[in-house]
Amino acid sequence: MTTFTRATKTKSVLTAGALSLLLASGAAVAQDMPGEGVTVVPLKSSIAEETFQTMLVMKALEDLGFEVEDIKELEYATAHTAIAQGEGTFIAAHWDPLHTDFYEQAGGAEKLYREGVYSQGALQGYLIDKKTAEEYGITNIEQLKDPEIAKLFDNNGDGKADLTGCTPGWGCEQVIEHQLDAFDLRDTVTHNQGSYSAIIADTITRYENGEPILYYTWTPYWVSGVLVPGKDVNWLEVPFSSLPGARADVDTSLPDGKNYGFQANNQHILANLEFAEENPAAAKLFEIMKVSNNDISAQNLLMREGEDSEADIERHADAWIAGHQDQWNAWLEEARAAAQ
Repeated sequence: MTTFTRATKTKSVLTAGALSLLLASGAAVAQDMPGEGVTVVPLKSSIAEETFQTMLVMKALEDLGFEVEDIKELEYATAHTAIAQGEGTFIAAHWDPLHTDFYEQAGGAEKLYREGVYSQGALQGYLIDKKTAEEYGITNIEQLKDPEIAKLFDNNGDGKADLTGCTPGWGCEQVIEHQLDAFDLRDTVTHNQGSYSAIIADTITRYENGEPILYYTWTPYWVSGVLVPGKDVNWLEVPFSSLPGARADVDTSLPDGKNYGFQANNQHILANLEFAEENPAAAKLFEIMKVSNNDISAQNLLMREGEDSEADIERHADAWIAGHQDQWNAWLEEARAAAQ
């Protein structure tokens, strides 16, 4: 039989107390850092300006204890498939409904987690310089069926309008290609594709030289901070709604009655469903985080003005967090609570 002395009893009590404190401390750490030991692989497209919104999500995940790898660059269709297969964890620029076909082809709700809206009300469409629009009364892209109107935007002397278009693989190129046929523009309009940042830079240079321009763009993005709609350029309407694939019957008219040929989109944080189910803190974070189009566009414009290094973008992200610290902390607390 073991005999406990007063000293033994005291030591036993102290040991039990220390163990309780250790367990309590461990529980607190687990609650504060629910992602500890879990690796996250962020994805984004080749659009450099999406780094900012991606980095915000990465920093929030790190605050929750997740080990976040460097961003891997994949175009949207491939990224959707990679996330569905668990080769990537999330993308912070899933456009809904523009990427509907990518989403469904990758497995939809059976493979992918899409809750909440990260950035709301993105617009897309065709624009021309305001001077040409007013001089020739151009308000609708259908008017480019007229060879004389189309020739105004001819850059290479072939008599056809040159449309600064969409990079292959982004999804918008499918809409443009579909609409060239639907609006009977194939004979008078050339869809110029390539690196968007390069071809839009050339478009802006031509505008600065006083030449007519015709281009596709979207918001949020820095282009509309340089070529300001209503001041420098005008949106063109389309003759009727016409989209490819699963959205063939969708009405693209906006609430104000304008129809620019594209639906207003919301951007979501799209994640692997299995990861979201196993990590409720991350799932909740993906659902509740929000950043405004104006904030994204403002940051994108800083990149256009030369602040485009990784260090610059990280500084922009840190500044945004500092300016929204109370909201940031509330998101983290709500995410931690979801993990309990």
